[in-house]
Amino acid sequence: MIKLFELINSIDIIDSWNLKNININNIAYHSDKVTNNDIFVCIKGYKTDGHKYVKNAIENGACAIVVEDYQSGITLPQIQVADSRKALADLSCTYYDNPSNKMKLIGITATNGKTTTSFMLNHIFEKNKLNTGLVGTVMVKGGNFYEPSILTTPESLDLQGYFANMVQHGVTHTTMEVSSSALELKRVANVDFDIVSFNNVSREHIDLHGSFENYFQHKSSLIRNVKKGKWAVLNIDNPLIKELANKTQANVITFGIDNDEGHIVCRNLDLSTGRAKYTIEILKPFAVDNKIYEPCSFDIKLNFPGYHSVSNSMVAIIIAMICGVSIDVIKESMNTFVGVERRFEFIYEDDFIIIDDHFANTANINATFETIKHMSYNNLAIVYSIRGSRGVTVNRENAQAVANWASELGIKEIIASLSKSHVGAKDIVTDEELAVFNDVMNNANIKVHLYNELSDSIAHAINNVKSNDIILLSGCQGMDYGAQIALKQLHLLKPHLSEEKLFHTIKNRVAGIS
Repeated sequence: MIKLFELINSIDIIDSWNLKNININNIAYHSDKVTNNDIFVCIKGYKTDGHKYVKNAIENGACAIVVEDYQSGITLPQIQVADSRKALADLSCTYYDNPSNKMKLIGITATNGKTTTSFMLNHIFEKNKLNTGLVGTVMVKGGNFYEPSILTTPESLDLQGYFANMVQHGVTHTTMEVSSSALELKRVANVDFDIVSFNNVSREHIDLHGSFENYFQHKSSLIRNVKKGKWAVLNIDNPLIKELANKTQANVITFGIDNDEGHIVCRNLDLSTGRAKYTIEILKPFAVDNKIYEPCSFDIKLNFPGYHSVSNSMVAIIIAMICGVSIDVIKESMNTFVGVERRFEFIYEDDFIIIDDHFANTANINATFETIKHMSYNNLAIVYSIRGSRGVTVNRENAQAVANWASELGIKEIIASLSKSHVGAKDIVTDEELAVFNDVMNNANIKVHLYNELSDSIAHAINNVKSNDIILLSGCQGMDYGAQIALKQLHLLKPHLSEEKLFHTIKNRVAGIS
C-alpha cells in the first residue's frame, strides 16, 4: 500500500479534483486489470483511448484516476496531467521504489541485433557467475520468473514491476533491449541505465515514426539522455552514430569493423564457414573504475553464424569489459554461446543447410546475404514470409533489398508466403503490401511462387532441395513457425533420421512452437 499524495508527488499535475490522501493498492492502465483501491491511468494509444474506459475501471474498483482530459461526473480523486504516459512511468517508478538504480542495468538499442547482443551479454554474465536479468523481444527473465515477451520493451508499469522482482531476488546485472517505440512512448522514462549502446541504424519503422529522421531522433535519445558518468558504446562505422559521441554526457567507448578511429577495432575477419573468427584490437587505452585497458589484442571465435554477429559480439565484449569481466571468461563465453532463435540460426546441417532468419529490414537482409555470400553452397532457395501490416514503404524497401542481391547470389526465383494461418490480426499482409512486393520482384525479373499458407511454401523448398543447397527461411512473425514446419516435413521425407537429433536445434524455443 502507498498513500495517494506520496504517489502523485512524483508527477507534474495540471489540475486535480476531489483529492484525499487515500490508500492506493496498485496501478493499472488497462481497465480490465483494475482491482479494488487501484489508481487507473488513462493512456491515449494508437488504436484506443483509455479515457473511454473510466466507467469500467471504476466499476472494477478504481479509487482514483489520472487523466489528460477532465472526466465529468466523477466523484473520486481525479488528477489531470499533460502526458499520461510520462505520468504512468513516474508513478510506476515511485510505486516500486526506483528499482533500476539498485542493479547494473544495460540498455541495447539498434535497428538489428538487440536480441542477439542482449542474449550474448547475458551469457557472458552467467559464465562470470553473476545473477542476471534479461528483458527483450523473446522473453523476460530474472529472479524467480521467465515468460515470453509481448513487447520488445514492456510498458513502464510492467517494466518497473519486473525490475522490482529482480531486485527482490538478488539480480545484479540486467540487460534489456530498448526499442524506438519504447523511447517515443516513454516506457523507459525514469529507468537508470548504467551502460547504453547503439549498435547500428537503418531505415525501419518509417510508417510508425513518420520519417527516418524521427526514428533516429527517438532511438538516439537513449544515448543523448544517459546520465553523466555512465557509459555509452557506439559503433562508429555508422556516421550518424559516430556523431553521438559528442552529444552525450556519458563516458564513450567507440568501436568499428571498417573504421580505425575508435578505441577498439576488428582485425583478420574470417567468415568462410558462416561462423566468424576475428581479432579484437584495443587501439586507445581506456579506464573503467580502477582498471586500465591498455592497447592489446586477443582472438575471438564465435560458435554461431552471421556477419552481423561480429559487431553484436563486439558490443557484448566491450560492455562485459566495462563490467569487469576477464578477457578469458569473455573468450570462453563467445566460443560457447550458440546464438538466439531466428537470428541467422542453423536449424539443419547435413546434406544441405536450413537457415532460419528474422529478415526484418534492409540492414538485416543485407547482413544475412553478406554472410551467405561468403559461404560455400550450390543453390539458394529463399522462402519469404511477407511482412504484414508494416506499411508499403517497409515492404518495398525489403523487397528491393532482396532484389539488389539477385545478380550476386543468382536469385532468379523466390518462394513467398502470406502465412495466413500463422499470423494474428496485427500481422496480416495487406493487398497494397503484396502488390508492392510483386512489383519489385517483377521489375527485377525474379519469379514469385506465392502461397497462402506457410506449410505449402516450405514444402515447395523441401521437395526440391538438393545436396549442398541452402534453404533460407526468412521473415518476421509470419515465419515464426517455419523451423518447426520445415523439420516436420523433413522428417517425413527422411524417417530414418533420429527425431531427437533432428529437432534438438528448436528444443528450447519460445516462439513458433505448437
